[in-house]
Amino acid sequence: MANSTAAAVKVGTPGPAGRISPEGSQVLSKKKLQDLVREIDPNEQLDEDVEEMLLQIADDFIESVVTAACQLARHRKSNTLEVKDVQLHLERQWNMWIPGYGSDEIRPFKKACTTEAHKQRMALIRKTTKK
Repeated sequence: MANSTAAAVKVGTPGPAGRISPEGSQVLSKKKLQDLVREIDPNEQLDEDVEEMLLQIADDFIESVVTAACQLARHRKSNTLEVKDVQLHLERQWNMWIPGYGSDEIRPFKKACTTEAHKQRMALIRKTTKK
């Protein structure tokens, strides 16, 4: 796999208040959130309550993803959280693929099996639309 390096996060018991990161630290700051909003619409200004809510949602999302990825690492009997643990959780639970961190192989496209009854119905539809 390309880009599948191990992260420096040790899988273990969460820190204070059930969090892995130190208290009060946020991955997304208010300034970064305001910059993201300005990228989308330079004239848009978020309300203070909306900013707080979005920051809380981002923190909760990151915490839930890291917790689930740590559980996957433990299931592999590993003490190290790897990119593939996060990838697996994001793909299975959130249907998200992060560009640049995919595997080398191309994901096989699963073509739905068509039943004989479906083929007959489609043939009948095509036949009647030709007239």
